Amino acid sequence: MSVKYLSTSALARELSMPTKDLFQRLLAKGYIQRDGDSWALTDDGKQVGGVVKTHPQHGVYIAWEESMKEIVLTDEDIEGQLMNATALAKHFQVSKFRVNPILSELGLVQKGVKGWVITKLGESIGGKQFEHPQSGVPYVCWDERILTNKRLLETMQSVNGESTAEEEKDPSPQASVGFREKFEAKHRSADGHYVRSRAEMLIDNWLYMSEIVHAYERKLPVEEEVYCDFYLPVGKVYIEYWGLENDERYKERKRQKVEIYAKYGFNLIEIEDADIQNLDDILPKKLLKFGIQAY
Repeated sequence: MSVKYLSTSALARELSMPTKDLFQRLLAKGYIQRDGDSWALTDDGKQVGGVVKTHPQHGVYIAWEESMKEIVLTDEDIEGQLMNATALAKHFQVSKFRVNPILSELGLVQKGVKGWVITKLGESIGGKQFEHPQSGVPYVCWDERILTNKRLLETMQSVNGESTAEEEKDPSPQASVGFREKFEAKHRSADGHYVRSRAEMLIDNWLYMSEIVHAYERKLPVEEEVYCDFYLPVGKVYIEYWGLENDERYKERKRQKVEIYAKYGFNLIEIEDADIQNLDDILPKKLLKFGIQAY
């Protein structure tokens, strides 16, 4: 028995649904994705019966088995159950214009050519990608899990001038365990940061003199309790300096941190002790890989 296929437009007509709304729903479910100005079928889309066909007049298009009607009709109204940036702004009592930049700083979204695009980390905590039907501008909505995300809560408290429970318990984020107790942050860099070694001071000074905005010992926006050495908001780049510590505890800490960076797909630059005297040659090349031009 031959299988009947319907184009997305034909499927929308049979469902008495605007074509743009159907595309939006298929996108939210992960059955299709944007490929430039066109739509592309994903692996999930193929699993539910989607195929790519070619028409002599209309060119390449996506078609669906008739059974797709039942899948769409029984599907929940995903977007209606999620929170957009405006809803998050109201919940956290901040301007709606600040929400996406805050989410971007946490690595949950990134600014596209138009609108906001979800990241791998954002997807992992329940974010869903959408597009405005009329303009095609991308935006992201979130399920309620984001309201209890530890890193977002800490950031929102900071934005609103509130101290976090962690700060009240210990006002020094450096006073964690292990190497932070062993190496006191007593080296003052040119921009006022107190860092833990001469090597870190040289890295900090290099970034400052290159007019690259950076944070020192910023907590990663993940559930694991991990601090980076340096974080560059432009490019969402993390820099780790690996010193000459050869004890097993240090090696294990390094291994775990590298695994966490890889797990979340973070942009990571690793600096070894041998690189410190050649920062002018090494850092510009490493930064350029992430689109950061050092002057």
